[in-house]
Amino acid sequence: MDGAGTGHRERRGHREGDADREDSDRAEMGTGSGPATSARGAPDPPAVSMANRGPSYGLSREVQQKIDRQYDPELEQVLVRWILAQCGGDGGGAVAQPAPGRDGFQQWLKDGTVLCRLINSLHPRGQAPVAKIQASAMAFKQMEQISQFLQAAERYGIAATDIFQTVDLWEGKNMACVQRTLMNLGSLAVAKGDGLFVGDPNWFPKKSQENRRVFSEDKLKEGQSVIGLQMGTNRGASQAGMTGYGMPRQIL
Repeated sequence: MDGAGTGHRERRGHREGDADREDSDRAEMGTGSGPATSARGAPDPPAVSMANRGPSYGLSREVQQKIDRQYDPELEQVLVRWILAQCGGDGGGAVAQPAPGRDGFQQWLKDGTVLCRLINSLHPRGQAPVAKIQASAMAFKQMEQISQFLQAAERYGIAATDIFQTVDLWEGKNMACVQRTLMNLGSLAVAKGDGLFVGDPNWFPKKSQENRRVFSEDKLKEGQSVIGLQMGTNRGASQAGMTGYGMPRQIL
């Protein structure tokens, strides 16, 4: 009995010693409850998620670089001036000036609050399409407000083909498309002429407007008697006075 008890206590002591050594190894390697670290003590890279994508390589990188080259810094300055002027009198307080550059412009619009204030300022008081605007650090809330702006912009009259996608702005993948949407929005606001546009109308290209023609019944009947050029015409050059076929040419 004494020998068996002694062997049991020795095995138990070995297990406890092994557990202590494992705990000390975890503490040295940083594999405990704290952040994961490598064997050299450097922290491991964060996991890649939708909000933190890794760099592009190969063809994807070439495509992204081509998209980035479409970004217009001069148009950025025009859009910033217009948004600051348009949102200055909406009663929500002054809008902060963004940092210059594509990244600063993207961070300025990323949470959707500036965009929602912009689209609300283009509607009469009491008819704002976005009822509640709230700054938030949560990703889903920011993307929800961007989506609300896009829906309101489409109802305002922007074509669906001219509207950017939510990820184009939130992830900064296609800021040139964001610029085009805002430029079309400004042009449409100028063309409506409802007095809600604030700023210089010359900032944006003039949109073509409908010019409907109304003709009387007499004028329409006159048009029915006109022979279309697709059917030929009886005016202009003709064969009158020409010598018939097979006859000699008369030289006088």
